[in-house]
Amino acid sequence: MRSGTAIGRVRGLGSAKSGTHHWLNQRLTAGSNFLLVVWLLISILRQPSFDYAAMHLWLANPWAAIPMVLLVASIFYHMRLGLQVVIEDYEQDQNRVALLVVMNLFVFTIAAIAIFSILKIAFGAAA
Repeated sequence: MRSGTAIGRVRGLGSAKSGTHHWLNQRLTAGSNFLLVVWLLISILRQPSFDYAAMHLWLANPWAAIPMVLLVASIFYHMRLGLQVVIEDYEQDQNRVALLVVMNLFVFTIAAIAIFSILKIAFGAAA
């Protein structure tokens, strides 16, 4: 048995059958965010001191820099997915495309700055 009304089927209204991928990506990034934030908290709490030099030395280690880059990428991708849903659900057609473009540029720029900063420390920037 089909769902929806006859006129809705004729007009092609209803599920676009593309939301599953978006939903699954949100759940996967939420799970990875949880695991990586737990790793971050445990790693930071295990540090002997919390001064700039100790944190810089910790982040210069590849075993800290790689998960930190993954954390930043996962968090910003998750944020992008969530903001996309909000914009698509609550914004009118004429503003939707512009807001999606601005949102994507903002998220990409901030994520790139954060990843660049981590990599700069990891590859030996002076303390």
